[in-house]
Amino acid sequence: MQVLQGIAVSPGVAIGEAVIIDQEGFRIPQRFVKRDAVDAELDRLKSAIESVATGIAKNRDTVSEQLGEKYGAIFAAHLQMLRDDRLNQEFGRLIRERHYTPEYAVSRTLRRYAKVFLDLDSTYHQERAHDIFDIEKSLLRDLLGRRREELSHLSSPVVVLAHNLTPSETANLNRQFVLGFVTEIGGALGHTAIVAKGMEIPAVVGIGEFLTDVSGGEFVIVDGDQGRVILQPDEETLARYRHELEEHKTHIASLESLRDLPADTLDGERIKLTANIEFPQEVKSCNDRGADGVGLYRTEFLYLGSEEEPTEEDHFQAYAEVVQAMDGRSTVIRTLDLGADKMGHATPSKEEHNPFLGLRSIRLSLKNVSLFRTQLRAILRASALGTVRLMFPLISTLDELRKAKMVLKDAMEDLDEQGVAYDKNISVGMMVEVPSAVVMIDQFVKEVDFISIGTNDLAQYALAVDRSNKEVSHLFQAVDPAVLRLINTSIQAAQQAGIPASVCGQMSSTPAYAMVLLGLGIRHVSVTPIALPEIKKLCRNVTIEQCAQIAQRALAMDNALEIDTFLQEELRRAIPVTVPHLPRT
Repeated sequence: MQVLQGIAVSPGVAIGEAVIIDQEGFRIPQRFVKRDAVDAELDRLKSAIESVATGIAKNRDTVSEQLGEKYGAIFAAHLQMLRDDRLNQEFGRLIRERHYTPEYAVSRTLRRYAKVFLDLDSTYHQERAHDIFDIEKSLLRDLLGRRREELSHLSSPVVVLAHNLTPSETANLNRQFVLGFVTEIGGALGHTAIVAKGMEIPAVVGIGEFLTDVSGGEFVIVDGDQGRVILQPDEETLARYRHELEEHKTHIASLESLRDLPADTLDGERIKLTANIEFPQEVKSCNDRGADGVGLYRTEFLYLGSEEEPTEEDHFQAYAEVVQAMDGRSTVIRTLDLGADKMGHATPSKEEHNPFLGLRSIRLSLKNVSLFRTQLRAILRASALGTVRLMFPLISTLDELRKAKMVLKDAMEDLDEQGVAYDKNISVGMMVEVPSAVVMIDQFVKEVDFISIGTNDLAQYALAVDRSNKEVSHLFQAVDPAVLRLINTSIQAAQQAGIPASVCGQMSSTPAYAMVLLGLGIRHVSVTPIALPEIKKLCRNVTIEQCAQIAQRALAMDNALEIDTFLQEELRRAIPVTVPHLPRT
């Protein structure tokens, strides 16, 4: 059994057989062949080895001729390894005696060999491991051929293990068959993580190199609550996790009784509890859990992985589906919040060395006014179907806000000329997620109808931490004293201006942190759909006075660890029975 620690990005636990997706997208299955098919499979392996050997020999001769025998020797070493009698005998034994498919026999054997080299304290030997991976890929490419399978075409429940998954790949995961996923790279609040949360798939990212330690078909436990991955778990660990998983399901079922109850505090304060969604289909989950509306409708899915810019009708249909499903409850639609580097149909004029400080979000929209106007027209059209509020992301200057509102005004005039219906009094708000917006918040609140505090980016920019960088992600602290003060300043300014303020960052989905938000004056939180019952339970078990005292004590503290510990203790006092924690190994 091997226990790995990574970054928890989507809660829940998945237990199942592993499917490995390497960087070329191969699915490496563990499949057993029938006894009478063994000879045919051995022949297929022999054919693949000969085919790969022929290709390597050709590369050796070509490189030797053009660059010299010294360089050709690299391929000669590959050829020698591929034809190694001991290696080929092991392939054959696994197929004959264990009835493994050639793909699985090749992957299992070569990854074990590679791990031996990687564990040696020698750069030379570690480089040989990469040679083994090259041979593995070549053999798999030949063996799989047209049988290469895409993530979206899985046909049985699995846990996906990959070097990385893009947001679009994650969005295309079939939730019927993907129990959970793990990646070697990635951060807690990147777009892949956000998509995973939205799809409610247990996920852990940023594990580091581990794919060489596991083969397809082996049992894996993904603990999305603790950020833990357990390879080849023993029976005791499996039994413990399965037991805790059943208890967790029982606890979730116990919260279903809260579905139709309001999120009122014990002293009668009504808290508006809405949901953050990524895709239109998530609206069912919101309704099933009794959301008061959609507090953040991210629209990036329309652009991610797309080779073509979405049309106005594409936008409108996606928005209309959610607005109509909300049946009169409000839907806050945020305009595009991506960098140019993430848009499949767009080619940035030059490489961005720091995308977080580059052409993204409202800056990208204002740089591409035609794209921006298309989205705004669709949002306005959707506003005729229900209660819609429009929100601009990453506003850092008054000039940006005013320019965005001018483009919105132009879109309204276009629709007026065409006689297209829309809500002429649509509420327009902004995300507060950069320190400059907080510094100027007294001016911003005069020009918007509401604000929504995005604690993810606000903490990132305030603390100068790249939240997707594993090396520094531990410095990202939502309850850092500086972040709490920025949030408090924003809430006070909104109160003084008489406009609503909400919080839609991950902080609001964490019960212990939600208490301090209520204490600071927040009466509207927007959370991940899966967190709706737990946050409602919190609201119904505390008083505003109690939360205000907690908030004041937290504001007086000077480090994030102290604040976090204090808030966790207060949560235990407020709600003695919380979501069961899954076992720590």
